[in-house]
Amino acid sequence: MQLTAPATRRTAARDADGMAVASFILGLLGLLVLNLFLGPIAIALAGVALWRGTTRPGRAYLGLGLGIADLLVLLAFMQADNTVSWSF
Repeated sequence: MQLTAPATRRTAARDADGMAVASFILGLLGLLVLNLFLGPIAIALAGVALWRGTTRPGRAYLGLGLGIADLLVLLAFMQADNTVSWSF
C-alpha cells in the first residue's frame, strides 16, 4: 500500500496541474470567443486546481483572472450593444 500512495499523489498533482493549464488556456481563449461559457469554466477549473494543491498556482490564478475578465468583457459589450453577444 505504501507504493501506491505516492503514485496517487503524483497523479492528483498532475491532474491539478492540467486543470490549471486548461483554466489559463480557456480563459485566454474566452476573451475572443464564447466568453459566456468559457469564462465560468475557466473560473471553476482554476478553483478546483487551487483546491487540489496544484504545483502551478500562478497558472491557476491567471486562469481565474482571465475567467473573470471574460465575464467583465461580456458585461461591458452587453451594456454597449444591449445584446447577449458581441462581435468585432
